Amino acid sequence: MPEPIYKRILLKLSGEALAAGQGFGVDNTHVHELAAEIADVHRLGVQIGLVVGGGNFFRGVAEQAKEMDRVSADHMGMLATVINALALQDALEKQGVFTRVMSAIEMNQVAEPFIRRRAIRHLEKGRAVIFAAGTGNPYFSTDTAASLRAMEIKADVIMKATKVEGIYDSDPMKNPAAKMFDSITYTEVLSKGLRVMDATAISLCRENNLPILVFNMNRHGNIRRVCAGEKIGSVVTA
Repeated sequence: MPEPIYKRILLKLSGEALAAGQGFGVDNTHVHELAAEIADVHRLGVQIGLVVGGGNFFRGVAEQAKEMDRVSADHMGMLATVINALALQDALEKQGVFTRVMSAIEMNQVAEPFIRRRAIRHLEKGRAVIFAAGTGNPYFSTDTAASLRAMEIKADVIMKATKVEGIYDSDPMKNPAAKMFDSITYTEVLSKGLRVMDATAISLCRENNLPILVFNMNRHGNIRRVCAGEKIGSVVTA
């Protein structure tokens, strides 16, 4: 197995990834399989930060929230990410990976408050860190939270785990002729309106020259392959 090309990564997972196609809740078997893959990468010596969405429980901008005040809905979405973070922490620790959940909203009984220096110290000591509750502010997605946390911990790359092979010029689920990009610039992503991450997250990465690697997490071993530098998925750079 080749040496990993990244020392520190930020892995962005959707809430739906934990639901494993069920749409709602957490699929215990799938979460443990996912944790095993992350633990595999951790054993290579890669420092891992994680941000997980909350869409498998509640999505602030979805149909279910349309009658709600946006701020209240977004706070509910943030709390959903904490539920997912705790599920992932439990699964990772069963794999022997010491894990800390750090929340942008203080809830001292279940998670540490997010303190940047402490997060970096955890990573240096070989612990995986799951960043929960987004940025702690409404109107910001977990994509933006992932970009922000990646910058704060000085990650080498954001890895966006999806259910398709990479970035396409149209939705490959609807258009079989969709063309995949091996690499693309931040500006092209924004100008073409590609839904890789939201515009705020992409702009933040562009301003700080942080590469985004989009890959299919449903293929077993892909996280490890990506960390080893294999040409998998699509990369967004300057």
